[in-house]
Parts: sequence; C-alpha cells; structure tokens
Amino acid sequence: MKKGIIIILMAVVAFTACQNKTKNAEKISAENKPASKIWTMEQASQWGAENGWLRGCNFNPSTAINQLETWQAESFDTETIDRELGWAEEIGMNCMRVYLHHVAWQVDKDGFKDRMKQYLNIAEKHGIKTIFVFFDDCWNATYKAGKQPEPKPGVHNSGWVRDPGDLLYEDSTLVDTLEIYVKDILTAFKDDKRIVIWDLYNEPGNSGYGNRSMPLLKKVFAWGWEVRPAQPLSAGVWNLSLSDLNKFQVENSDIITYHNYEGPEKHQATIDSLKTIGRPMVCTEYMARRNNSYFQNIMPILKKENVGAINWGLVAGKSNTKYAWDEPIADGSEPPLWFHEIFHPDGKPYSQEEVDLIKSLTKE
Repeated sequence: MKKGIIIILMAVVAFTACQNKTKNAEKISAENKPASKIWTMEQASQWGAENGWLRGCNFNPSTAINQLETWQAESFDTETIDRELGWAEEIGMNCMRVYLHHVAWQVDKDGFKDRMKQYLNIAEKHGIKTIFVFFDDCWNATYKAGKQPEPKPGVHNSGWVRDPGDLLYEDSTLVDTLEIYVKDILTAFKDDKRIVIWDLYNEPGNSGYGNRSMPLLKKVFAWGWEVRPAQPLSAGVWNLSLSDLNKFQVENSDIITYHNYEGPEKHQATIDSLKTIGRPMVCTEYMARRNNSYFQNIMPILKKENVGAINWGLVAGKSNTKYAWDEPIADGSEPPLWFHEIFHPDGKPYSQEEVDLIKSLTKE
C-alpha cells in the first residue's frame, strides 16, 4: 500500500535493545514510558502465547473504496463482509487488520459502534480476530462524510483517505474531537477478546508530514494509556529515516509491529533487528509481488520466526490495490502482475499456487 522502503537497521536496534536493560530503564522519562501504563515483558509474552501465530490480511470489503465507505451506515455491507471473510477462513486466516475513521464516528457515534459490533460478530463467526487502526497518514489528505468518489481507473487506492490528514493543522479544535473519539472507542471495546491489537497510528510521518505527526502520535498513546484496554497498543515502524518517530513507537508499544514490502533477505534482516527487543512481533503490512515480496518467499519466514503475517489485501475491488503504487493503468485494464490481493471479486484465487501455499502454512 505504501511507498516507504522499509529497512529497520541497527541504528534503531541500538536504541531499542537497551530498553531491555534494567540500568537504562530508569533513564526513560515518565512522559515517554510510564511503567504503570505500558505492558511488562511478561504481559507481552503472555499475550503472544495466548494468541499464537496471527495470519491474515488488511481488510476492507471489495465494495468500499475507503474507510468511510466501509463504515458509514448507507454503505456498510455486511453481506460482502461475511462472504469475503468466509474466503479468508477457508484458507486458514485468523486475523484481519481493519481501518476506522473518526468522521464515520462523528456523524453517528452509536451507529458506528454498533456497526463495529456487527463486524466483530461476523469475523468471530469465521474464527477471525481483529486489529483496529485509528489514525493514518497515507493517501488523500482531505475527506468528507457522505457518498464517496468512484475509483479512478487503474489507480492504486485512489479514494483512500488520511485520518485526520491536513484538517489537523487547519482546525485547532479537532484534536479535542479526536481525543473523545479514541477514548470512546477504546472504552467501549476495551475488554472485547475478539480484538487482538489496537494499532493506534498507521505510518505516522508519511505523506511528507515527518515529525509533524509526533504530537498526535504522543497524544494517541497517552489517550490509550488513560483507558488502558486489555489488548495491546502499538504503532508500526515503517521507514528508517523517521528516526524520532521510530524511537517513540518502539519505546512505547506493548508489542512490536512493523511494515516491510521487500524481499526475503531484507525482511529477515528487519526481523533479526526487531526481535532483539524481546516482545512479540506482528508484520502488519507485507506482500507486494512487484517488489519480490510474495507469499511464497515471505510467509514461511514469518511462520518460522513466529511473527504475525498480515498482508495487504484480500479481495480485489474498489480500492484498486491490485495496481502498483506508482504504475497506474489509465484504461483500468488488468495489470500484468497483481500488486496486492488474493481473490477476484467472485472468490476465484488470483493464484491457486499461492492459495495452496497459504493453506499449507496455516494448517495447525
């Protein structure tokens, strides 16, 4: 989904590894890592043991172009969600990562939470746990409630929207709304065992924001700590150059999450670096065929290392993420190689070989 090239090198590890050493723990400020709020290593390990190997997809139904079309009352599509999660269940997936959006909540707070419950009921029926994502710095900067745009032919994620995007810098009162939103959702679902992770902020600093995203990143963790749900709080590292953000993310996450769309050698290097932190790990985005990130060469590594494997995309649809990030096809014709996704809209696999491989790995 994203354009950042993800290599987590030893510069990050040099910082994060020291978090495990008692002599350095005392140096961490209360602002950044209050011991009473962040999980202990024992709590994190227990979560890992209870949940086992997570594997699944970033999921929005094929009939939704973005987060708003997924969650707004007029376009919430339980029939498609049920059908497509059924296909995921058939190949042994047990976890979906699903993006929320504050505008859908703002328009209809109770209805939004009810639709989240409906989604969770459907997912549970298929044996699927959920990672919910709050904020996101990727793709379109502006958005509005109501009918969403139609896809631009052949353009990857043409209608995906950030949250909160540029509006955060234009409306000084928005942060108050966002605080109420995050705390309301976390409080409502803080003990729901069907939710396996709260992903507080997707790719902070993307879209050229850089460290401008730091204040909101710090705030959303602080809001999460105030509620302190039973599930872990995390924000995945994704770009080495954002060193300040990376440092805060790994320092303050209950479990370690990350993105990597590269080939097996570089992905293994990322795992080797991050696992020195000693906390359970989940790769919350991978699999971009053009980039030599396939199910065949990455998913076996993730299983061997007991790293959660959440690829981008389940069913090809309005998000257009079967097309590559920077290779639009103006007439909307079929790309020679799908970038993401596993299934056609009718449930036919893009690659039977891939599906067979996934099934072989997900057998318990």
